[in-house]
Amino acid sequence: MIRDLAALPTHLRKRLAQALDSGRLVPPYSPVSLQSVLGSADEKILAALRELADMGIAGRAAANWLRALDAAMEPVGRPDLVWSGPEVEGVPARDTRRVYEELFSSARRSLWAVSYAYFDGPRVFDLLAKRMEAVPELRVTLLLNIDRGHLDTSSPDEVVRRFANRFWKKDWPGKVRPAVFYDPRSVDPDTPGVLHAKAVVADDKRVFVTSANFTGAALDHNIELGLLLRDRPLALSVAKHLQGLIDHKLLRALPTD
Repeated sequence: MIRDLAALPTHLRKRLAQALDSGRLVPPYSPVSLQSVLGSADEKILAALRELADMGIAGRAAANWLRALDAAMEPVGRPDLVWSGPEVEGVPARDTRRVYEELFSSARRSLWAVSYAYFDGPRVFDLLAKRMEAVPELRVTLLLNIDRGHLDTSSPDEVVRRFANRFWKKDWPGKVRPAVFYDPRSVDPDTPGVLHAKAVVADDKRVFVTSANFTGAALDHNIELGLLLRDRPLALSVAKHLQGLIDHKLLRALPTD
């Protein structure tokens, strides 16, 4: 019973606790009622809830039991699976676009966002730009790859200048600007290497590592896989590594003019 409930992604376990607390989900539990709360009628979860009810644990008591389970699991930093693409019935997982949106719209102090590619900047960065305007103390750092076209013979400085001009004039939708950095190797034809990582670190306590870029295809259509962890030491380690790349001049600041 505990194993089956612990296997639920954190956000679904919280949703289940809220439904039990509010009286939306009450014994005798049915597949239909569970479907309305979780989006699927998992037989193992149904059996676990019924077993709790048989022991006299229902309603608010069951909700508190689930919250206690969350509290007990929190130090472990159990990750949530995050997928893009077709859903698989009976396999609970989080949605890539929603995770990106949740992190962008909830960060309070700091946010690192890393992507190899992005399309439709005004749409992709809209939530983040609005969040920066709503929370002035929020520090946002974007690490983006600059793609040199295969037949482009322009100088590295010219490639960067064009990218910066397009980014600030067309792609970034807000008045408050983030700090933006790029890997200079990506624009130097004689130096192999690109910024290929895809990750978000929010408030130094949540870290999302994924195969999905900031593109509509990656967020909604491609089969992409990621892990979302609430693990402060790990989040701090990722942020520290990214800051180290900047401090050691391995990443350069995107021009703002």
